[in-house]
Amino acid sequence: MHDLSYYTLAHGDPTFIHQHLVDAYGAQHVRRSRSTIGAAFALAGLYLAVERGFTGRQVQQMHMRMARRSKQWPRFDPPADVGPLTVADVLAVEPGPLRDEKLMEWCASVWSAWSSEHGRVGEMVALTDDSDTRRTS
Repeated sequence: MHDLSYYTLAHGDPTFIHQHLVDAYGAQHVRRSRSTIGAAFALAGLYLAVERGFTGRQVQQMHMRMARRSKQWPRFDPPADVGPLTVADVLAVEPGPLRDEKLMEWCASVWSAWSSEHGRVGEMVALTDDSDTRRTS
């Protein structure tokens, strides 16, 4: 994880690919905890990236809007299988565009593993979209 973090943080791309790493790893390593924000935000990030094509920077901005909206988040219990791809699979690819593509493939793999929660995640994110629309109208 650290090696891939160094890579994504030093990437220099304004789309901030590092956010996708944080979300994929977070959703793949959910631990039972009193706090529910980690899983909720990781899954929201994957939803936004995979389903809606958000850049890492756009996901980060949505996380900030979500944090302003609420301090309570639904609990998401991880599936038995959190996807076949891991950090190691991404690191195995040479740095550059192919590694970046593999990172997004990992995001899609993890998001797919959470398919039973897609509806709940979409609803959670929609609440933030709706509240922002009302606030700016």
